[in-house]
Amino acid sequence: MPFVPHTEKDIQEMLSVIGAPSVDALFDEIPEHLRCKKLDAIPSSAPEMEITRVMHERAAADGIALNFIGAGAYEHHIPAAVWEITTRGEYYSAYTPYQAEASQGTLQLLYEFQTMMCELTGMEISNASLYDGASSLAEALLMAVRSVGRKASGRVLLPRALHPYYRQVAANLTHAQGVTLHEMDFDADSGVTPVDAAERAGVEAPTAVVISQPNFFGALEDVDALTDWAHAQGALVIAVVNPTLLAVHRPPSEWGSKGADIVVGEGQPLGAPLSSGGPYFGFLCCSKQYVRQMPGRIVGRTLDLDGKPGYTLTLQAREQHIRRSKATSNICTNQGLLVTAATIYMSLLGPEGLARVANASMANTRKLRDALTDLPGVTAALSAPFFHETVLTLDRKVGPVLERLSDEGIVGGLDISGMYPELGNALLVCATETRTDADIARYKQALGDVLARAKAA
Repeated sequence: MPFVPHTEKDIQEMLSVIGAPSVDALFDEIPEHLRCKKLDAIPSSAPEMEITRVMHERAAADGIALNFIGAGAYEHHIPAAVWEITTRGEYYSAYTPYQAEASQGTLQLLYEFQTMMCELTGMEISNASLYDGASSLAEALLMAVRSVGRKASGRVLLPRALHPYYRQVAANLTHAQGVTLHEMDFDADSGVTPVDAAERAGVEAPTAVVISQPNFFGALEDVDALTDWAHAQGALVIAVVNPTLLAVHRPPSEWGSKGADIVVGEGQPLGAPLSSGGPYFGFLCCSKQYVRQMPGRIVGRTLDLDGKPGYTLTLQAREQHIRRSKATSNICTNQGLLVTAATIYMSLLGPEGLARVANASMANTRKLRDALTDLPGVTAALSAPFFHETVLTLDRKVGPVLERLSDEGIVGGLDISGMYPELGNALLVCATETRTDADIARYKQALGDVLARAKAA
């Protein structure tokens, strides 16, 4: 990794300039009892070569599993050029462009990202960006309440078929701000949220209705009917979308007769690798009339006195670093490096490439479902059309089966039977464009062996 050492002479010269006798003197305001003493449990220093070898050995011990799990984090192919460019020094450290005249490259990239997200979602405005998809939803709920104003009831309808983590984060971030969440149930046969489920929730004058496309089960919702119903109740429609799906699906701006009002989602599928739980970034787009309540940053493009294009952060009065407690959001810095990668990823693939990724993922998931349901004891749980995830039902508990598959180097999916007990022994599986016919055949063989051994025992 990059390392810039300071010699003792360098240190003494710097201390002399600032008038400090020692480095320790720079921290003399820290009370003695709070200072860290000798770390006996930490081993002594080691040469760089030895440390490098240890880290390589630990990384190799993780192995490389054959992955069939999604549930909000998706293994897509990332062209090598994406992170080769993203980790160049001018991008790697320039993600906080407060000084516009010195940050034109970063600002232009963020502007391009906003443009691409508006093209994907069909919305008029995009920010750049938020922490992750789940917190983006919470921010959208608060944004909806602010946009409606004093008339806002604060009551929001959420589908149970929305990702459970998104529902939890939304509850945690909004419950203290006058927002109450009410759930709409899903149809246990199809896996989608019917309009009558929204009606059965019995919520009068909802401020917003959340629609997930696809939903947590991978099923495609009847977004037109739900959108029109929500607008008929005077509610704003908040769409939670997978950006890869939008390459082949109608954008939220075209849902129903009026389209969605706010669109959020997780940007990880757009060039961010799976890496022990992160990193992620959220996006948020909306109709122009709600832009004053949008959290996060917006980059604007203009012309200078010479007619040359220039970029700057705009509508800054709502940012935390300007208004503090009066800000519309707690977002100050964002996931700028991930936005850089996403912009490069989308630029390299283009509309046609992104559509190919989506279509290949859908095709592979259908192959996976057909292969696995050919095994005794495995059935398709839901009847609705799906994107690149679907739910299977096993004739036994899912957890032990996944453990046996893990021993074979296969991550077989997510056990959702505890989250949705009405689905029985439910297994959520996913296959993106990275899976091959050989991968699917290997999974089928391994799962068949596991089920057969368990039956024989």
